[in-house]
Amino acid sequence: MNRSRRSSLALGVAALLALALPAGAQMEETTRRGADEGGGPYDRLVIRGATILDGTGAPPQGPVDIVIEDDRIVEIRSVGYPGVPINERRRPEGGERVIDWEGRWVLPGFVDMHAHTGGAGKAPQAEYTYKLWLAHGITTSRGVGHGSATWSLQEKALSERNEIVAPRMFTYVRPGEVWDGGPVDTPEQARAWVRFIAEYEVDGARVDGLKLSGPNMDPPVFAALVDEAAQHGLGTVAHLGQTHLARLTALDAAEAGLDMMTHYYGLFESLLTDYSIQDWPLDYNYNNEQHRFGQVGRLWEQSAEPGSEAWNALIDRFLELDFGLDPTMTIYEASRDVMRAREAEWHDEYTLPSQWDFYQPSREAHGSYWFYWTSEDEFHWNRFYQKWMRFLNDYKNAGGIVTTGSDSGFIYKLYGFDYIREFELLREAGFHPVEVIRAATYHGALQLHKPKGLEDQLEFGILRPGMKADLVLVEENPLENLKVLYGTGAVKLNDDTGEVERVGGISYTVKDGIVYDAKQLLADVREMVRAAKAAGPVTSESGTR
Repeated sequence: MNRSRRSSLALGVAALLALALPAGAQMEETTRRGADEGGGPYDRLVIRGATILDGTGAPPQGPVDIVIEDDRIVEIRSVGYPGVPINERRRPEGGERVIDWEGRWVLPGFVDMHAHTGGAGKAPQAEYTYKLWLAHGITTSRGVGHGSATWSLQEKALSERNEIVAPRMFTYVRPGEVWDGGPVDTPEQARAWVRFIAEYEVDGARVDGLKLSGPNMDPPVFAALVDEAAQHGLGTVAHLGQTHLARLTALDAAEAGLDMMTHYYGLFESLLTDYSIQDWPLDYNYNNEQHRFGQVGRLWEQSAEPGSEAWNALIDRFLELDFGLDPTMTIYEASRDVMRAREAEWHDEYTLPSQWDFYQPSREAHGSYWFYWTSEDEFHWNRFYQKWMRFLNDYKNAGGIVTTGSDSGFIYKLYGFDYIREFELLREAGFHPVEVIRAATYHGALQLHKPKGLEDQLEFGILRPGMKADLVLVEENPLENLKVLYGTGAVKLNDDTGEVERVGGISYTVKDGIVYDAKQLLADVREMVRAAKAAGPVTSESGTR
């Protein structure tokens, strides 16, 4: 980022803080990046002999040498052919730091399109979350939101200056945040709020209606908001709440101009067959979260079949509208197998006690709806996933954009780890592993650049000279086994020793040319968890979305 933009961002954040905070109020600040946390950026960094996946969908290429100066890739040079010695005469000169990566893999930094920081405004929790993200290759995070708008913009500015150990942040805010102009409940108010927030360094609006002045956002208000946002180069994404799907399905939202939907809400409601609304049981109550989440799984048998005229027509219309899908399958996966999510191998060492407490069955904590989760619930959710995955794969094959998001921090899903789980779920849906990586890199970057008309001027998301130096370095081939991207790696039998070993885990994450040791980041998180457990019981805070 150039100096003038950094100054603009700093001034915008300062002004917004002044408006939003009462006199004397302060927000907790994330621990500043230590001198021993991340090396660089370097005048010249060379990564030698790597096999690269460039993020565009192209096949792997290598061996190549990657030259980075400060925060930019300046050269990617082929230095030979697989299976033969590297031609030393082709190699670029060394630099301030050289990483020998012969026979190993380099990918673009990953983009998490649906993120919450967790415990936002609480500095230790933020550092914990950021390190888990970076340790799993996430160099760009779209907060919807990371926390409050003011806190999120503060963190975004610190990350832009690399003063904290954190991914790059895109900040999407909810209607009505940080202004005193009254409820956003008319088209005129919606446009006024967008004009107000566009003066600051926000990137877009999360438009979902779940936390506005009333239970629903009326369609004319929704349409006015997304239209005004588009005029100001702000992106829009929606979690289309079930309380207003009778009047605003995913198709309706796309027709109104929404850029992207997150989750699945409104998708199958655009394909209903026997009714215009879901066929809920007559004792259904949305505020009972087991009703809310349990009944969603029954939508699979109430909607049009794959390949049907209605199914194909919806895909065609989404394509015409250039509508993006950010499914976040990982966050709801426990609904089809709660034991798998609850017993994930990383919880013991990487899940904070407060987070674990929050996950437990509770009628007060959001997403803790395991009051009496049954095999019938899991059956229907498995069928729901089969149909949902089929739609995602069909849409991708037709040319549609599908990205990767996690929404971790709820429902037994942990930051970083369960972002990688989304890769495996896309593979299960039918995506080729190269398409999975494209969804996590190029397609995420594309969607973040589109609102400002910069889709042909990407700053990150692919490996090219001139791009930001955002990279993931991993020793094992992730196309053969996506599990090697987990911080816990993958289990493999060593046939030479007869011992069972762990292989993989990302070795280095490079963000803005700064090289972070991913395994050290994980060690830092383990120590945070150990210290929290040693400190004794805590009381978790209820969460809302």
